[in-house]
Amino acid sequence: MKNLNALPLRSRLVRKPSEHKGDMGKVLLIGGAPGMAGAIFLSAYGSLYSGAGWTMIGVLDPQSAHVHIDQPEFMINDISQISDPATYLTSIKPESVAIGPGMGFSEQARHFLEACIHYSCPLVIDADALNVISNSAQLQEQLQTRQVPCTITPHPAEAGRLLGISASEVQSDRPLAIQSLIKKFHCHVVLKGHHSLLGSPSENIYSCQEGNPGMATGGMGDVLTGLIASLAAQGIRHQLNLWEATCLGVQLHAIAADQLVKSGIGPNGMTPLELAKQIRSLINSVN
Repeated sequence: MKNLNALPLRSRLVRKPSEHKGDMGKVLLIGGAPGMAGAIFLSAYGSLYSGAGWTMIGVLDPQSAHVHIDQPEFMINDISQISDPATYLTSIKPESVAIGPGMGFSEQARHFLEACIHYSCPLVIDADALNVISNSAQLQEQLQTRQVPCTITPHPAEAGRLLGISASEVQSDRPLAIQSLIKKFHCHVVLKGHHSLLGSPSENIYSCQEGNPGMATGGMGDVLTGLIASLAAQGIRHQLNLWEATCLGVQLHAIAADQLVKSGIGPNGMTPLELAKQIRSLINSVN
């Protein structure tokens, strides 16, 4: 196992004077069932503050699908009544998609998840979407046979559900757990936790040595989901593939948390929004 060293990839995100929003990628984030809309908006902060050209949010809660006064840059759609998710995706033409934060377990959520698995662009799957997959042999098979790169980002409990074992079993042998996830789903995997592990069918297993207990609060993983999707979208024109975007996203996320603690913000009381803004500073600190 190797220590993760992805920070040099930041240099690929440096913008040329002539670049416009189209060069920075279009991200679509899907989730936010009733009572859980905050999760997908935190993913949106991870996308926006890391530099995506467009941050679009498909919200499953119609009551939350309105202009975000504090962040009017978000492009928000109510997708709760859309009958054809595949056509919706085709009409949006996202360059990366992330699905799962606050998504819930409705039939509509499942339909969008299935459409995303079939849609041909880099895909990040997190949170509720992973739990839906763990309960569906059909979705597992669709993910296993997907031809376009995908990253899944389970925490130990989600990883256990995907593997049919307990979270404690995952934690007792984390390298074995991530290898099992890679073998089962044929995609990039981030096994979150203390010293998060990253792996892929064609890559080594890496350990992120950065991070701290201040990240142990709801919403931190949602920011990571949006961050990886944003880096993947930017990478379309900046030579950063989904695996590289995943590695860079994990390390930016962890180092930003360490920087916040060093500056006196946290570990207790560190917020996901503070972390997203610190990630922006870290991306822009390329020498």
